[in-house]
Amino acid sequence: MAGKKFSLFMMASLSALALAGCGADDISSPGTGGNVTINPPATGGGGTTDPGTGTKVTPAAGCPTIDDPQGLKDDGTITGTTGTYRVCTLPARINRSIRLTKISGLLYQMASRVDVGTDGGFTASAADTNVTLTIDPGVIVFGGTGQSWLAVNRGNKISAVGTATQPIIFTSRDNVLGLNTETSQGQWGGVVLMGRGRITDCTTGSVAAGTCERQTEGAADPARFGGANDADNSGRMSFVQIRYSGFVLGANVELQSLTTEGVGSATVLDHIMSYNSSDDGSEHFGGSPNLKYYISVGADDDSLDVDTGAQMNVQFALLIQRAGAGDALMEIDSNGFETDTPRTKLQVANFTMIQSAVTSNNEANDQASILLRGNSDTTIANSFVVTPNNECLRMNGSGATPATLNARSVGLSCNATKFIGTGSYNAAQVAGFFGAGSNARDTFTSTLSNVFTNGSNETGLVAFDVTTLGAFFTATTYAGAVRDSSDTWYAGWTCNSGAANFGTGNSGSCASLPTN
Repeated sequence: MAGKKFSLFMMASLSALALAGCGADDISSPGTGGNVTINPPATGGGGTTDPGTGTKVTPAAGCPTIDDPQGLKDDGTITGTTGTYRVCTLPARINRSIRLTKISGLLYQMASRVDVGTDGGFTASAADTNVTLTIDPGVIVFGGTGQSWLAVNRGNKISAVGTATQPIIFTSRDNVLGLNTETSQGQWGGVVLMGRGRITDCTTGSVAAGTCERQTEGAADPARFGGANDADNSGRMSFVQIRYSGFVLGANVELQSLTTEGVGSATVLDHIMSYNSSDDGSEHFGGSPNLKYYISVGADDDSLDVDTGAQMNVQFALLIQRAGAGDALMEIDSNGFETDTPRTKLQVANFTMIQSAVTSNNEANDQASILLRGNSDTTIANSFVVTPNNECLRMNGSGATPATLNARSVGLSCNATKFIGTGSYNAAQVAGFFGAGSNARDTFTSTLSNVFTNGSNETGLVAFDVTTLGAFFTATTYAGAVRDSSDTWYAGWTCNSGAANFGTGNSGSCASLPTN
Protein backbone atom coordinates (compact mmCIF):
# COMPACT_ATOMS: atom_id res chain seq x y z
CA MET A 1 0.00 0.00 0.00
CA ALA A 2 1.08 3.57 -0.55
CA GLY A 3 2.02 6.02 2.14
CA LYS A 4 5.50 4.86 3.04
CA LYS A 5 7.36 7.53 1.11
CA PHE A 6 7.13 10.34 3.66
CA SER A 7 10.47 11.76 2.60
CA LEU A 8 8.92 12.69 -0.74
CA PHE A 9 5.87 14.51 0.57
CA MET A 10 7.49 17.88 -0.03
CA MET A 11 6.50 17.38 -3.65
CA ALA A 12 2.85 17.70 -2.68
CA SER A 13 3.09 21.48 -2.78
CA LEU A 14 3.50 21.26 -6.52
CA SER A 15 -0.13 20.29 -6.99
CA ALA A 16 -3.55 20.61 -5.41
CA LEU A 17 -4.61 17.45 -7.15
CA ALA A 18 -4.97 14.15 -5.32
CA LEU A 19 -3.87 11.13 -7.27
CA ALA A 20 -4.29 7.81 -5.52
CA GLY A 21 -1.67 5.17 -5.00
CA CYS A 22 -2.73 1.68 -4.18
CA GLY A 23 -5.22 -0.38 -2.25
CA ALA A 24 -8.63 1.21 -2.80
CA ASP A 25 -7.43 4.82 -2.80
CA ASP A 26 -8.18 6.70 -5.99
CA ILE A 27 -6.45 8.92 -8.51
CA SER A 28 -7.66 12.20 -9.76
CA SER A 29 -7.77 15.55 -11.52
CA PRO A 30 -8.80 16.06 -15.12
CA GLY A 31 -8.09 18.99 -17.36
CA THR A 32 -9.96 20.38 -20.29
CA GLY A 33 -8.80 21.14 -23.79
CA GLY A 34 -9.49 21.24 -27.47
CA ASN A 35 -9.98 18.90 -30.40
CA VAL A 36 -6.95 17.55 -32.19
CA THR A 37 -6.23 15.36 -35.17
CA ILE A 38 -2.61 14.50 -35.72
CA ASN A 39 -1.29 13.58 -39.15
CA PRO A 40 2.31 12.98 -40.13
CA PRO A 41 4.03 15.67 -42.19
CA ALA A 42 4.21 15.12 -45.93
CA THR A 43 7.97 14.71 -45.60
CA GLY A 44 10.04 13.08 -42.87
CA GLY A 45 9.90 16.23 -40.79
CA GLY A 46 13.63 16.26 -40.15
CA GLY A 47 15.54 14.45 -37.46
CA THR A 48 18.48 12.14 -37.98
CA THR A 49 20.49 9.70 -35.95
CA ASP A 50 23.11 7.09 -36.58
CA PRO A 51 23.64 4.97 -33.46
CA GLY A 52 26.40 3.05 -35.19
CA THR A 53 28.60 6.13 -35.55
CA GLY A 54 27.46 7.90 -32.40
CA THR A 55 25.67 10.67 -34.28
CA LYS A 56 23.07 12.21 -32.00
CA VAL A 57 19.42 12.85 -32.72
CA THR A 58 18.59 16.17 -34.37
CA PRO A 59 15.17 17.80 -33.94
CA ALA A 60 12.28 17.40 -36.33
CA ALA A 61 11.44 20.58 -38.25
CA GLY A 62 8.09 21.02 -36.49
CA CYS A 63 5.04 19.36 -35.01
CA PRO A 64 2.57 17.35 -37.09
CA THR A 65 -0.43 19.05 -38.66
CA ILE A 66 -3.53 19.33 -36.49
CA ASP A 67 -7.06 20.54 -37.20
CA ASP A 68 -8.00 22.04 -33.84
CA PRO A 69 -7.48 25.70 -32.94
CA GLN A 70 -5.86 24.75 -29.64
CA GLY A 71 -3.99 22.02 -31.37
CA LEU A 72 -0.68 20.41 -30.77
CA LYS A 73 1.68 22.95 -29.24
CA ASP A 74 5.23 23.27 -30.52
CA ASP A 75 7.21 23.74 -27.30
CA GLY A 76 10.58 24.09 -28.94
CA THR A 77 13.32 21.56 -28.31
CA ILE A 78 14.78 19.54 -25.48
CA THR A 79 18.36 18.25 -25.37
CA GLY A 80 19.59 15.17 -23.56
CA THR A 81 22.41 12.68 -23.80
CA THR A 82 20.99 11.09 -26.98
CA GLY A 83 20.48 14.37 -28.84
CA THR A 84 17.96 17.17 -29.35
CA TYR A 85 14.26 16.61 -29.97
CA ARG A 86 11.28 18.67 -31.09
CA VAL A 87 8.69 18.76 -28.26
CA CYS A 88 5.03 18.57 -29.33
CA THR A 89 2.68 19.01 -26.38
CA LEU A 90 -0.72 17.33 -26.30
CA PRO A 91 -3.84 19.30 -25.34
CA ALA A 92 -5.30 18.73 -21.89
CA ARG A 93 -8.31 16.96 -23.38
CA ILE A 94 -8.43 15.02 -26.64
CA ASN A 95 -11.92 15.29 -28.13
CA ARG A 96 -11.35 13.60 -31.47
CA SER A 97 -9.70 10.33 -32.41
CA ILE A 98 -6.04 11.03 -33.14
CA ARG A 99 -2.88 9.20 -34.12
CA LEU A 100 0.57 9.91 -32.74
CA THR A 101 3.03 8.95 -35.47
CA LYS A 102 6.71 8.16 -35.03
CA ILE A 103 8.78 10.99 -36.49
CA SER A 104 12.55 11.06 -36.15
CA GLY A 105 13.70 13.71 -33.71
CA LEU A 106 10.23 14.28 -32.18
CA LEU A 107 8.78 13.57 -28.73
CA TYR A 108 5.20 14.02 -27.52
CA GLN A 109 4.72 15.71 -24.17
CA MET A 110 1.98 15.63 -21.56
CA ALA A 111 2.25 18.98 -19.77
CA SER A 112 -0.20 17.89 -17.06
CA ARG A 113 -3.13 15.50 -17.04
CA VAL A 114 -4.24 14.52 -20.55
CA ASP A 115 -7.81 13.20 -20.86
CA VAL A 116 -8.71 10.90 -23.73
CA GLY A 117 -12.32 11.82 -24.49
CA THR A 118 -15.03 12.67 -21.99
CA ASP A 119 -16.73 10.25 -19.61
CA GLY A 120 -20.18 9.35 -20.92
CA GLY A 121 -21.50 7.97 -17.61
CA PHE A 122 -22.24 4.66 -15.92
CA THR A 123 -23.63 3.03 -19.09
CA ALA A 124 -22.82 3.49 -22.76
CA SER A 125 -24.89 6.31 -24.23
CA ALA A 126 -24.96 9.09 -26.78
CA ALA A 127 -22.93 11.10 -24.28
CA ASP A 128 -19.88 8.97 -25.02
CA THR A 129 -17.33 10.77 -27.16
CA ASN A 130 -15.95 7.46 -28.53
CA VAL A 131 -12.45 8.89 -28.88
CA THR A 132 -9.53 6.59 -29.61
CA LEU A 133 -5.95 7.67 -28.99
CA THR A 134 -3.77 5.67 -31.38
CA ILE A 135 -0.02 5.59 -30.74
CA ASP A 136 2.27 4.12 -33.38
CA PRO A 137 5.23 1.80 -32.74
CA GLY A 138 8.38 3.55 -31.56
CA VAL A 139 6.63 6.69 -30.29
CA ILE A 140 7.95 8.23 -27.06
CA VAL A 141 5.58 10.20 -24.82
CA PHE A 142 6.98 11.94 -21.76
CA GLY A 143 5.49 13.63 -18.72
CA GLY A 144 6.74 17.18 -18.59
CA THR A 145 5.88 17.59 -14.90
CA GLY A 146 5.18 15.37 -11.91
CA GLN A 147 1.45 15.98 -12.34
CA SER A 148 1.46 14.66 -15.92
CA TRP A 149 -0.57 11.52 -16.52
CA LEU A 150 -2.77 9.94 -19.18
CA ALA A 151 -6.43 9.30 -18.35
CA VAL A 152 -8.46 7.21 -20.81
CA ASN A 153 -12.05 7.92 -19.77
CA ARG A 154 -15.05 5.57 -19.88
CA GLY A 155 -16.52 5.25 -23.36
CA ASN A 156 -13.13 5.98 -24.97
CA LYS A 157 -10.10 3.89 -25.91
CA ILE A 158 -6.36 3.73 -26.27
CA SER A 159 -4.65 1.85 -29.09
CA ALA A 160 -0.98 1.84 -28.10
CA VAL A 161 0.39 -1.07 -30.09
CA GLY A 162 4.13 -1.24 -30.44
CA THR A 163 6.25 -4.10 -31.74
CA ALA A 164 9.01 -6.27 -30.33
CA THR A 165 11.59 -4.04 -32.05
CA GLN A 166 9.72 -0.73 -31.75
CA PRO A 167 8.10 -0.50 -28.30
CA ILE A 168 6.06 2.52 -27.27
CA ILE A 169 7.67 4.30 -24.33
CA PHE A 170 5.97 6.46 -21.70
CA THR A 171 8.59 8.16 -19.56
CA SER A 172 9.70 11.28 -17.71
CA ARG A 173 11.40 14.54 -18.65
CA ASP A 174 14.45 13.57 -16.59
CA ASN A 175 14.77 10.37 -18.64
CA VAL A 176 14.85 12.49 -21.81
CA LEU A 177 17.50 14.73 -20.29
CA GLY A 178 19.62 11.76 -19.27
CA LEU A 179 19.55 12.59 -15.56
CA ASN A 180 18.28 9.27 -14.21
CA THR A 181 20.09 6.61 -12.21
CA GLU A 182 19.22 3.11 -10.98
CA THR A 183 17.22 4.60 -8.09
CA SER A 184 15.26 7.29 -9.99
CA GLN A 185 11.48 7.00 -9.70
CA GLY A 186 8.23 8.94 -9.25
CA GLN A 187 8.91 11.61 -11.86
CA TRP A 188 5.44 11.73 -13.48
CA GLY A 189 2.04 10.13 -12.98
CA GLY A 190 1.32 7.10 -15.17
CA VAL A 191 -1.25 5.60 -17.54
CA VAL A 192 -4.81 5.13 -16.29
CA LEU A 193 -7.59 3.23 -18.09
CA MET A 194 -11.15 3.71 -16.82
CA GLY A 195 -13.99 1.36 -17.77
CA ARG A 196 -17.50 0.17 -16.99
CA GLY A 197 -16.79 -3.15 -15.33
CA ARG A 198 -18.18 -3.98 -11.90
CA ILE A 199 -16.31 -2.64 -8.90
CA THR A 200 -16.71 -2.53 -5.13
CA ASP A 201 -15.86 0.06 -2.45
CA CYS A 202 -18.28 2.57 -3.95
CA THR A 203 -18.01 6.33 -3.56
CA THR A 204 -21.18 6.76 -5.62
CA GLY A 205 -24.15 4.38 -5.75
CA SER A 206 -24.08 0.94 -4.13
CA VAL A 207 -23.18 -2.66 -4.85
CA ALA A 208 -26.65 -3.82 -3.78
CA ALA A 209 -28.38 -1.55 -6.27
CA GLY A 210 -25.93 -2.34 -9.06
CA THR A 211 -24.91 1.32 -9.31
CA CYS A 212 -21.45 1.21 -7.77
CA GLU A 213 -18.93 3.77 -9.01
CA ARG A 214 -15.68 5.16 -7.71
CA GLN A 215 -14.25 8.52 -8.54
CA THR A 216 -10.94 10.23 -8.39
CA GLU A 217 -10.51 12.63 -5.51
CA GLY A 218 -9.38 16.17 -4.93
CA ALA A 219 -10.44 17.88 -8.15
CA ALA A 220 -13.34 20.04 -9.26
CA ASP A 221 -13.77 17.84 -12.35
CA PRO A 222 -13.26 14.26 -11.10
CA ALA A 223 -13.30 11.18 -13.35
CA ARG A 224 -15.39 8.13 -12.43
CA PHE A 225 -15.07 4.46 -13.23
CA GLY A 226 -17.27 1.41 -12.82
CA GLY A 227 -20.47 0.12 -14.34
CA ALA A 228 -22.23 -3.16 -15.06
CA ASN A 229 -20.38 -4.30 -18.19
CA ASP A 230 -17.55 -6.69 -17.34
CA ALA A 231 -16.86 -7.12 -21.08
CA ASP A 232 -16.19 -3.40 -21.56
CA ASN A 233 -13.43 -2.40 -23.99
CA SER A 234 -10.90 0.31 -23.12
CA GLY A 235 -8.72 -0.51 -26.13
CA ARG A 236 -5.33 -2.18 -26.41
CA MET A 237 -1.82 -1.73 -25.05
CA SER A 238 0.90 -4.01 -26.41
CA PHE A 239 4.71 -3.79 -26.39
CA VAL A 240 4.76 -0.78 -24.07
CA GLN A 241 7.29 0.45 -21.52
CA ILE A 242 6.21 2.76 -18.68
CA ARG A 243 9.22 4.22 -16.88
CA TYR A 244 9.81 6.30 -13.71
CA SER A 245 6.12 6.81 -12.86
CA GLY A 246 4.28 7.28 -9.55
CA PHE A 247 4.75 10.95 -8.67
CA VAL A 248 4.08 11.46 -4.94
CA LEU A 249 1.57 14.22 -4.18
CA GLY A 250 0.91 13.47 -0.50
CA ALA A 251 0.01 10.71 1.94
CA ASN A 252 -1.52 7.73 0.06
CA VAL A 253 -1.76 9.66 -3.20
CA GLU A 254 0.62 8.42 -5.87
CA LEU A 255 0.08 6.72 -9.20
CA GLN A 256 1.68 3.59 -10.57
CA SER A 257 2.92 2.78 -14.08
CA LEU A 258 -0.38 1.25 -15.23
CA THR A 259 -3.70 1.58 -13.43
CA THR A 260 -6.85 -0.13 -14.68
CA GLU A 261 -10.15 0.90 -13.10
CA GLY A 262 -13.28 -1.07 -13.97
CA VAL A 263 -11.60 -2.21 -17.19
CA GLY A 264 -13.51 -4.96 -19.00
CA SER A 265 -12.36 -8.26 -20.50
CA ALA A 266 -12.51 -6.94 -24.08
CA THR A 267 -9.53 -4.71 -23.28
CA VAL A 268 -6.27 -6.22 -24.56
CA LEU A 269 -3.16 -5.87 -22.39
CA ASP A 270 0.05 -7.69 -23.25
CA HIS A 271 3.83 -7.16 -23.35
CA ILE A 272 3.83 -4.35 -20.80
CA MET A 273 6.90 -3.36 -18.81
CA SER A 274 6.87 -1.18 -15.70
CA TYR A 275 10.23 0.23 -14.66
CA ASN A 276 11.01 1.98 -11.36
CA SER A 277 7.51 3.00 -10.36
CA SER A 278 7.55 4.76 -6.99
CA ASP A 279 4.34 2.90 -6.17
CA ASP A 280 3.02 -0.34 -7.72
CA GLY A 281 4.18 -1.78 -11.01
CA SER A 282 0.50 -1.99 -11.88
CA GLU A 283 -2.72 -1.81 -9.90
CA HIS A 284 -6.12 -3.06 -10.94
CA PHE A 285 -9.32 -1.72 -9.36
CA GLY A 286 -12.29 -3.96 -10.12
CA GLY A 287 -13.44 -4.92 -13.60
CA SER A 288 -12.24 -8.00 -15.48
CA PRO A 289 -8.77 -7.21 -16.82
CA ASN A 290 -6.61 -9.84 -18.49
CA LEU A 291 -2.85 -9.44 -18.89
CA LYS A 292 -0.19 -11.55 -20.63
CA TYR A 293 3.56 -11.02 -20.75
CA TYR A 294 3.97 -8.54 -17.93
CA ILE A 295 7.26 -7.33 -16.48
CA SER A 296 7.67 -5.18 -13.38
CA VAL A 297 11.20 -4.13 -12.46
CA GLY A 298 12.07 -1.91 -9.52
CA ALA A 299 8.60 -1.10 -8.17
CA ASP A 300 8.94 0.68 -4.83
CA ASP A 301 5.67 -0.75 -3.50
CA ASP A 302 3.96 -3.87 -4.90
CA SER A 303 4.83 -5.29 -8.30
CA LEU A 304 1.20 -6.35 -8.85
CA ASP A 305 -1.75 -5.06 -6.81
CA VAL A 306 -5.32 -6.30 -7.40
CA ASP A 307 -8.37 -5.12 -5.44
CA THR A 308 -11.94 -3.74 -5.22
CA GLY A 309 -13.63 -6.76 -6.77
CA ALA A 310 -11.34 -7.27 -9.77
CA GLN A 311 -11.77 -10.55 -11.64
CA MET A 312 -8.27 -10.80 -13.12
CA ASN A 313 -6.19 -13.33 -15.03
CA VAL A 314 -2.44 -12.94 -15.65
CA GLN A 315 0.00 -15.30 -17.37
CA PHE A 316 3.74 -15.06 -18.07
CA ALA A 317 5.14 -12.44 -15.71
CA LEU A 318 8.48 -11.39 -14.27
CA LEU A 319 8.27 -9.47 -11.00
CA ILE A 320 11.75 -8.25 -10.04
CA GLN A 321 12.38 -5.75 -7.27
CA ARG A 322 15.49 -3.66 -6.69
CA ALA A 323 17.83 -4.52 -3.84
CA GLY A 324 16.69 -2.72 -0.71
CA ALA A 325 13.47 -1.43 -2.27
CA GLY A 326 9.89 -2.56 -2.74
CA ASP A 327 7.12 -4.02 -0.63
CA ALA A 328 5.19 -7.17 -1.61
CA LEU A 329 5.62 -8.77 -5.00
CA MET A 330 1.84 -9.27 -5.05
CA GLU A 331 -0.92 -7.79 -2.91
CA ILE A 332 -4.53 -8.92 -3.33
CA ASP A 333 -7.42 -7.53 -1.30
CA SER A 334 -10.68 -5.59 -1.18
CA ASN A 335 -9.50 -2.99 1.32
CA GLY A 336 -11.71 -4.18 4.16
CA PHE A 337 -15.00 -4.45 2.24
CA GLU A 338 -15.48 -8.14 3.00
CA THR A 339 -19.24 -8.16 2.36
CA ASP A 340 -19.08 -6.50 -1.08
CA THR A 341 -19.38 -8.64 -4.20
CA PRO A 342 -17.91 -9.66 -6.49
CA ARG A 343 -15.08 -10.92 -4.30
CA THR A 344 -11.69 -9.97 -5.67
CA LYS A 345 -10.48 -12.96 -7.70
CA LEU A 346 -6.97 -13.29 -9.13
CA GLN A 347 -5.62 -16.21 -11.14
CA VAL A 348 -1.95 -16.11 -12.12
CA ALA A 349 0.23 -18.63 -13.94
CA ASN A 350 3.85 -18.88 -15.08
CA PHE A 351 5.18 -16.19 -12.77
CA THR A 352 8.77 -15.81 -11.65
CA MET A 353 8.89 -13.44 -8.67
CA ILE A 354 12.21 -12.26 -7.30
CA GLN A 355 13.38 -10.18 -4.36
CA SER A 356 17.09 -9.59 -4.01
CA ALA A 357 19.25 -11.67 -1.72
CA VAL A 358 21.62 -8.70 -1.37
CA THR A 359 19.63 -7.08 1.42
CA SER A 360 18.08 -8.57 4.52
CA ASN A 361 14.53 -7.54 3.70
CA ASN A 362 12.91 -6.14 0.56
CA GLU A 363 9.34 -5.88 1.80
CA ALA A 364 7.94 -3.24 4.14
CA ASN A 365 4.31 -2.81 5.25
CA ASP A 366 3.05 -6.09 3.80
CA GLN A 367 5.59 -8.13 5.83
CA ALA A 368 5.91 -10.90 3.22
CA SER A 369 6.51 -11.26 -0.50
CA ILE A 370 2.86 -12.10 -1.16
CA LEU A 371 -0.03 -10.63 0.86
CA LEU A 372 -3.58 -11.99 0.56
CA ARG A 373 -6.33 -10.41 2.61
CA GLY A 374 -9.84 -9.01 2.66
CA ASN A 375 -12.53 -10.28 0.35
CA SER A 376 -10.21 -12.08 -2.09
CA ASP A 377 -9.61 -15.48 -3.69
CA THR A 378 -6.25 -16.20 -5.31
CA THR A 379 -4.93 -19.05 -7.44
CA ILE A 380 -1.19 -19.25 -8.15
CA ALA A 381 -0.06 -21.90 -10.65
CA ASN A 382 3.23 -22.92 -12.27
CA SER A 383 5.16 -20.18 -10.49
CA PHE A 384 8.24 -19.50 -8.37
CA VAL A 385 8.83 -17.07 -5.52
CA VAL A 386 12.52 -16.43 -4.88
CA THR A 387 13.00 -14.27 -1.80
CA PRO A 388 15.84 -15.82 0.22
CA ASN A 389 15.78 -13.37 3.14
CA ASN A 390 12.04 -12.76 3.41
CA GLU A 391 8.89 -14.56 4.42
CA CYS A 392 7.06 -15.76 1.31
CA LEU A 393 3.36 -15.63 2.14
CA ARG A 394 1.16 -13.69 4.54
CA MET A 395 -2.59 -14.21 4.75
CA ASN A 396 -4.85 -12.03 6.85
CA GLY A 397 -8.14 -13.50 8.00
CA SER A 398 -11.02 -11.05 8.31
CA GLY A 399 -14.76 -11.20 7.75
CA ALA A 400 -17.07 -14.20 7.59
CA THR A 401 -15.23 -15.67 4.58
CA PRO A 402 -11.59 -14.56 4.69
CA ALA A 403 -9.07 -14.62 1.85
CA THR A 404 -8.45 -17.99 0.19
CA LEU A 405 -5.51 -19.50 -1.72
CA ASN A 406 -5.08 -22.34 -4.20
CA ALA A 407 -1.44 -23.15 -5.02
CA ARG A 408 -0.72 -25.48 -7.95
CA SER A 409 2.87 -26.36 -8.88
CA VAL A 410 4.45 -23.47 -6.96
CA GLY A 411 7.97 -23.38 -5.56
CA LEU A 412 8.91 -21.12 -2.64
CA SER A 413 12.49 -20.12 -1.83
CA CYS A 414 12.09 -18.13 1.39
CA ASN A 415 13.64 -17.61 4.81
CA ALA A 416 13.01 -20.08 7.61
CA THR A 417 9.69 -18.51 8.64
CA LYS A 418 8.03 -18.80 5.20
CA PHE A 419 4.45 -18.12 6.36
CA ILE A 420 2.73 -15.40 8.39
CA GLY A 421 -0.86 -15.47 9.63
CA THR A 422 -2.63 -12.37 10.93
CA GLY A 423 -6.20 -11.57 11.92
CA SER A 424 -8.07 -14.83 12.34
CA TYR A 425 -5.31 -16.81 10.58
CA ASN A 426 -2.15 -18.20 12.11
CA ALA A 427 1.05 -19.30 10.39
CA ALA A 428 0.18 -23.00 10.57
CA GLN A 429 -3.14 -22.38 8.81
CA VAL A 430 -1.42 -20.41 6.06
CA ALA A 431 1.10 -23.22 5.58
CA GLY A 432 -1.83 -25.60 5.30
CA PHE A 433 -3.57 -23.48 2.67
CA PHE A 434 -0.40 -23.42 0.58
CA GLY A 435 0.33 -27.09 1.07
CA ALA A 436 -3.19 -28.16 0.19
CA GLY A 437 -2.43 -27.50 -3.49
CA SER A 438 -1.01 -29.92 -6.03
CA ASN A 439 2.81 -30.08 -6.13
CA ALA A 440 3.24 -26.98 -3.95
CA ARG A 441 6.73 -26.93 -2.44
CA ASP A 442 7.69 -24.58 0.39
CA THR A 443 11.32 -25.79 0.53
CA PHE A 444 12.20 -25.23 -3.11
CA THR A 445 15.83 -24.46 -3.99
CA SER A 446 16.13 -21.99 -6.83
CA THR A 447 18.59 -22.63 -9.67
CA LEU A 448 17.57 -19.66 -11.81
CA SER A 449 20.20 -18.32 -14.21
CA ASN A 450 20.46 -14.81 -15.68
CA VAL A 451 18.22 -13.71 -12.77
CA PHE A 452 14.99 -15.16 -14.19
CA THR A 453 15.64 -18.14 -16.54
CA ASN A 454 14.68 -21.62 -15.34
CA GLY A 455 17.45 -23.93 -14.20
CA SER A 456 17.42 -27.66 -13.49
CA ASN A 457 15.30 -27.47 -10.33
CA GLU A 458 12.70 -25.24 -11.98
CA THR A 459 12.55 -27.58 -14.96
CA GLY A 460 11.99 -30.49 -12.58
CA LEU A 461 8.78 -29.07 -11.13
CA VAL A 462 5.84 -30.81 -12.83
CA ALA A 463 3.53 -28.27 -14.44
CA PHE A 464 -0.17 -27.91 -13.66
CA ASP A 465 -2.71 -27.81 -16.52
CA VAL A 466 -3.59 -24.11 -16.42
CA THR A 467 -6.24 -24.46 -19.14
CA THR A 468 -8.51 -25.77 -16.37
CA LEU A 469 -8.49 -22.22 -14.97
CA GLY A 470 -10.17 -20.79 -18.08
CA ALA A 471 -9.86 -20.11 -21.79
CA PHE A 472 -7.51 -17.16 -21.22
CA PHE A 473 -4.63 -19.42 -20.17
CA THR A 474 -2.17 -20.99 -22.60
CA ALA A 475 -1.16 -24.58 -21.87
CA THR A 476 2.48 -25.01 -20.84
CA THR A 477 4.62 -27.98 -19.90
CA TYR A 478 6.73 -25.95 -17.48
CA ALA A 479 6.47 -23.70 -14.45
CA GLY A 480 7.94 -20.22 -14.25
CA ALA A 481 7.93 -17.31 -16.68
CA VAL A 482 10.96 -18.23 -18.81
CA ARG A 483 11.27 -21.91 -19.74
CA ASP A 484 14.96 -21.90 -20.80
CA SER A 485 17.53 -19.86 -22.74
CA SER A 486 15.60 -20.33 -25.99
CA ASP A 487 12.48 -18.76 -24.48
CA THR A 488 12.90 -15.03 -25.18
CA TRP A 489 9.43 -13.49 -25.10
CA TYR A 490 10.92 -10.60 -23.12
CA ALA A 491 13.52 -9.70 -25.77
CA GLY A 492 13.54 -6.56 -27.91
CA TRP A 493 10.76 -4.49 -26.34
CA THR A 494 12.27 -4.16 -22.85
CA CYS A 495 15.02 -1.97 -21.37
CA ASN A 496 18.01 -2.97 -19.26
CA SER A 497 19.01 -1.97 -15.74
CA GLY A 498 21.15 -3.18 -12.88
CA ALA A 499 18.16 -5.09 -11.50
CA ALA A 500 17.48 -7.03 -14.72
CA ASN A 501 19.34 -7.36 -18.00
CA PHE A 502 17.16 -8.59 -20.86
CA GLY A 503 20.02 -8.88 -23.33
CA THR A 504 21.11 -7.12 -26.50
CA GLY A 505 18.90 -5.99 -29.34
CA ASN A 506 16.34 -4.27 -27.15
CA SER A 507 15.72 -0.58 -26.46
CA GLY A 508 18.96 -0.25 -24.47
CA SER A 509 19.39 1.15 -20.98
CA CYS A 510 16.26 2.19 -19.11
CA ALA A 511 18.16 5.36 -18.16
CA SER A 512 18.47 6.38 -21.82
CA LEU A 513 16.22 6.76 -24.86
CA PRO A 514 16.47 4.46 -27.88
CA THR A 515 17.73 6.27 -30.97
CA ASN A 516 16.36 3.99 -33.67
